[in-house]
Amino acid sequence: MQLIKKLLTLPRIIYFSIPILIISLFFTNLASTAVTVSGIEFIGQATLPQGLSFQKTAVGGLSGITYDAKNDLYYAISDDRSQKAPARFYTLKIDLSKGTLKNGGVVPVGVTTLLNESGEKYPPGTTDTEGIALTSKKSVFISSEGDPKQLINSFIKEFSLSTGKEITTLPIPNKFLPDKKGQQGFRNNLAFESLTITPDEKHLFTATENALIQDGAEAQPRIGTPCRILQYNLFINQPEKEFLYQTEPVTPILNLTGKFASGLPDLVALDNQGNFLSLERSFTGLGFAISLFQISLKGADDIHKINSFSAVDSKTIKPVQKKQLLDLRNLDVLLDNIEGLTLGPKLPDGQRSLILISDNNFNALQRNQILAFKLKIESPISRLLRRLFPNYNH
Repeated sequence: MQLIKKLLTLPRIIYFSIPILIISLFFTNLASTAVTVSGIEFIGQATLPQGLSFQKTAVGGLSGITYDAKNDLYYAISDDRSQKAPARFYTLKIDLSKGTLKNGGVVPVGVTTLLNESGEKYPPGTTDTEGIALTSKKSVFISSEGDPKQLINSFIKEFSLSTGKEITTLPIPNKFLPDKKGQQGFRNNLAFESLTITPDEKHLFTATENALIQDGAEAQPRIGTPCRILQYNLFINQPEKEFLYQTEPVTPILNLTGKFASGLPDLVALDNQGNFLSLERSFTGLGFAISLFQISLKGADDIHKINSFSAVDSKTIKPVQKKQLLDLRNLDVLLDNIEGLTLGPKLPDGQRSLILISDNNFNALQRNQILAFKLKIESPISRLLRRLFPNYNH
């Protein structure tokens, strides 16, 4: 009773201020384009036929994918090192018109050969193209892991969407590049697999699949690995920031082969505020472990001036924030080697779609698998209520 009396005696200005504050928070929240994913629903899968050939090329090694909303098309990069056919990406149609994906719903409709700055095809063994991201300038950025054993450097290059010809090359900081002594840089086949561009096209992001040699060990059973996310400023085509991304430890299941591999193969930007979906993929001995996370750069330390984690106390570095959204092992689906993801079109109910794609390694025992999901995006009102009432559960 005393509390009520005290509240009633508060100055009138406070009574006016409280609604103004709430309204202000509402419109600030409404104006924010930050995206928060509150759930993911599996809506189907499709696999391309085994041994599929398209325009005299073997379709396979599909390691990255990007969506062209204007034309409702997808571009998928092959990691063929110009051995089965010259380095290339495929144009795909994926039918989500009924809100689901069914077998037969993915069809290749084009193939584009990559040409270097001289207009020539890439010779065998000189590329390992893994990531792809579309721009609004009718071009795609493509990342290649290179080959540290042969001292063939990774690259991130922009190519014409129509001709496949190289347009520009982004510089890669020296710390990422292997040296002749094998004491720094990428590990073999664990370099730039991921590639994504923010919706405003101000920034491009890529990440190492595992730790750089000087940063720590590669992923081991039950032990994660410290990766670096690299941010480029696309206005000046220069790298500007780096962030620590720690992968999750994965426990092998019935690992009779003794083989184990785990890492960060792809990212996709959700907004311009540093929110992403990340894909972690592990081979556990008995199939694959695939997980999706929402990550945020907010509060993470910029580590671009740190050349080696061994030179600092890495425990003091604030990594990117992570929240697991889905462990795909909980789906009733036989998973293949999922390596790429992209946001797709809005589904008939207005929710955004998400597409994942697998690299079959041109192996007859594996598949070119495409998985489709529905993303449940938190509304601005729900976000406001969660800010006002931390225990709010929508």
